[in-house]
Amino acid sequence: MKLLIVTQKVDKNDPVLGFFHRWIEEFAKNFERVAVICLEKGEFNLPGVKVLSLGKEERVSRLIYLFRFYKYIWSERKNYDVVFVHMNQEYVLLGWKFWKLWGKKIFLWRNHAKGNILTRLAVLLSNKVFCTSPSSYTARFKKTKLMPVGVDTEFFKPNPNIIREKDSVLLLGRISPVKKVLEFINWVKDKDYKATIAGPILKEDKEYGKLILQSLAPRIKYIGPVNQGEARRLYQTHEIYANFTPAGSMDKTIIEAAACGCRLEVRNPDLKDFRVEGHSLQLLMEKIKMEIS
Repeated sequence: MKLLIVTQKVDKNDPVLGFFHRWIEEFAKNFERVAVICLEKGEFNLPGVKVLSLGKEERVSRLIYLFRFYKYIWSERKNYDVVFVHMNQEYVLLGWKFWKLWGKKIFLWRNHAKGNILTRLAVLLSNKVFCTSPSSYTARFKKTKLMPVGVDTEFFKPNPNIIREKDSVLLLGRISPVKKVLEFINWVKDKDYKATIAGPILKEDKEYGKLILQSLAPRIKYIGPVNQGEARRLYQTHEIYANFTPAGSMDKTIIEAAACGCRLEVRNPDLKDFRVEGHSLQLLMEKIKMEIS
């Protein structure tokens, strides 16, 4: 079976979306052929995978994005049987007429807590929808399948040669109100922990980022965005991983931290009791392949 993936970014060094590079590698092992359409591309190493960018890294206009999207789904139409849209429902809404006309099945991965009428429409137009959290907006639909988070447990694992810093706690993820970073800082200030905060401050969260930086204390440091390798090192050197994100999504960082041997301080009730093995990348690929075949 030949697969077209539509996603936001292909860049193995991206602090938020770098994990998806490993997903594409595994897709390539499990499918006859894989092509990827992405809004933006950075550094990648994906032999045998065709990566087509809409051009955000070139700072082209939205009109160019749209032109290239339709150009790519047309020019590649004989090279894929099914479409896997990762997170961005907009691509289902843009491409469904053509994909249905050409007999291509559409599978949407969406794991946000919130949704709207466009989300409902994207679900209606998809053959199946995947999410990881029972509290996700898309979990309510009959065609939705709950899936493993998809963490590379061969990469994220304890390192016996690294000594964890005593009374250390880590929060890793984008610096955003939904991540409850300020609540984490206030929680740490009542403890005797040494805290590390890592993650990017996106443009839309600039004001919140300023508030976080102003709220830091001597025992709390912010180190900025990190790539996958740096994230693994942080998990391996801290005793506790904290995540105050509420129900609605299942942050993969929680599974990554647990896989590396961290104790967890988690506020999401959907992740109070889980097995790391049940959220491995290998298991995810097996389930996706079964669902779309």
